[in-house]
Amino acid sequence: MTSQTLQKVDHSALKTNQIMIIALNVLAFALSLPVIAAFVALVMGIGSTLKVPGFGFVYQSILKPRGWMKPDVLEDNPEPHRFAQFLGFLFMTGGSLALFFGSSVLGWSLVWLVVALASLNAFGGFCVGCAVYYWLARLRLPGFSKEPPEGTFPGMKPKARDA
Repeated sequence: MTSQTLQKVDHSALKTNQIMIIALNVLAFALSLPVIAAFVALVMGIGSTLKVPGFGFVYQSILKPRGWMKPDVLEDNPEPHRFAQFLGFLFMTGGSLALFFGSSVLGWSLVWLVVALASLNAFGGFCVGCAVYYWLARLRLPGFSKEPPEGTFPGMKPKARDA
């Protein structure tokens, strides 16, 4: 492994983002309201642009201050998480557009793909978008330069390190 500088990443903010994506998309499907799926895409897009978890504001302004969710700050690379959110944004945008243009099977399939991948990350600790990022880095694609934290399988949540 090459030496790299890891940053502090609050995985509770990431998990909140994933849970909000899951909950709102399930609600969108249950109520047959593609506008909710489009809203999720928009928030993910804004988060990608600002380089923060799109629904991180829910964690920062509600969950964390009330003590409902504790910080889970780990040494990690934020770039793979940002890339994963951007991929989710692309899939959500495609799904929303398909729904608005009348292709409900394609649209809801893309939305449910995002739900499944966000669920795997939130509840299983494996980020497929992060794994793709690290795979692209191994191929030396420009813009993909980070490696997983030492001792971490690509895409898995890193273990807490003793200080």
